[in-house]
Formats: sequence, structure tokens, C-alpha cells
Amino acid sequence: MERDQGHAAAPWSRAGRRAVVPREDKKGRRVNVLGAPAAGRQADLVWERTCGTIDAVMLLEFVWTKLAGLPGGADALEEPPAVASRVRPCTVGRDNASAHVARIFKGRREELAAIGIEPFCLPPPRSPELSDIERVWRSAKYEDYPERVHTTADAVGTAVDHALNRQRAPIKGSAANSIEAA
Repeated sequence: MERDQGHAAAPWSRAGRRAVVPREDKKGRRVNVLGAPAAGRQADLVWERTCGTIDAVMLLEFVWTKLAGLPGGADALEEPPAVASRVRPCTVGRDNASAHVARIFKGRREELAAIGIEPFCLPPPRSPELSDIERVWRSAKYEDYPERVHTTADAVGTAVDHALNRQRAPIKGSAANSIEAA
């Protein structure tokens, strides 16, 4: 049997022997990303990445500081200062992700609404076309993140940042077109 020189083939071994393929341990290289397209005059894509899990506390902090742009972090929800109020409302889409349905996040709905942040429940799963961020994730993952081999979590994180930075231009461009059309 001849090996085709133009294509990568499975590893060869002697007859009767098992081919051994080296496998790298991927433990510790997972990167989770929390992100959202921020709409308005300054439309942008904002995200935060972590090697840990995304929980409700991290989600609250992200919504408070990155999306709503309010000072003091999510701890300010305990006693919101008079300054912590948005001029324009900020609607945050949420689905059934564990951080979205956690008691700590759902229990803050009234406090968030009082300062201009309104959580909005997205339709049930299997409707990703109704969520703008799903299109961004799909495009970033399959078009802008082509190299999948990284040896450290930092390298994965840097590649994710590059992929998401490439997604920013269309978002900013669509906002500029909408404002110009208005």
C-alpha cells in the first residue's frame, strides 16, 4: 500500500502493532467569554474573558461596568449612589444560561430596573437567530479564529481577543450607518 504524498494520513505502524498518536492535555487551556453587542450611538462589542467559570456575580459586574458603564462595580447595587443612574435605558438580553437564571442575578431585577438596566428574557432555546450575539459568536469562532492549536490559556485568550476585535468593525459600521440614515 502506498501513502498519498499530498494528503495527511493516519500514523503508520508495523503490521500487528498499534499506532501511537501523541495527545496533548488540554486541561487548563479553556477560556470562557462573556460578551454583548452594546447598541446606541457608540455601538461596540464588549467582552470579558476568564479561565474560570462565568457565574452570576461576574455577570452582574459585567452588566454594571461594561454594558451600563456605571461606576463602582456591582457591589454598588447594595446601596446605589445617586450618580448610579443611566440617562438612556440599557436592555440586557438573557436566556437560560446558569448565570442568567441564578437567584443572585434574577433577584436584582428591581434594583437594576431602578437605575435603568432592564433584563429582557430571550425566547426559548433553539432560537439563536433571535439573539444578535449568537451571530457574532458563530462568525468569530468559525471565520476569525481559524488556528485552533494553542499551548497556553494566554495564547487561547489572545486568539479570542483578536477574533472578537475583528467582529467590532461590522458592529461599529452598522451603528454609523443607522445614525446616518436617521
